[in-house]
Amino acid sequence: MRFIPVRSQTGLAVMRVVAGVTMFLRHGLEKQPAHWAAYWVRFAQNGVDPIGIGPHATLIVTIISDFVCSILITIGLGTRWAAMFCFGNIFVAWAFQLHFAILGKNDNGRSGEHILLYLGAMLMLIIAGPGAASLDRLLAGPTLSVQMTDILPERMEL
Repeated sequence: MRFIPVRSQTGLAVMRVVAGVTMFLRHGLEKQPAHWAAYWVRFAQNGVDPIGIGPHATLIVTIISDFVCSILITIGLGTRWAAMFCFGNIFVAWAFQLHFAILGKNDNGRSGEHILLYLGAMLMLIIAGPGAASLDRLLAGPTLSVQMTDILPERMEL
């Protein structure tokens, strides 16, 4: 596909923003501070505690992952750390809530293909980083160099 220019930094930025925004809109927005009291009661009543740290600590981890880290991923600040935190939280949900369901339905009637997409996106951000169009790159300054071949099309000469 030579007619499509290679722009890996743009691809990283698009992946980071899409993953962060969809996580925030689907999972983070419902965990905004105005709803914390309702979640506090629901987590305590349902006993949601998949790894044995208590339902309230589980809620705090979930709020940090879904609300705070999704915003950090979207703007590209502390991206790898935020992606690691989200990856851990999502993996725990996949293991203990969905019981590693992938394509078929689990006991609760839910499947895990969306979780696998989030896990893949977070893993990609952990490995590849946020891309050139991020606050991480801006704050790092000239220490993290971007090759011009990552930004410019193959046929364009410098």
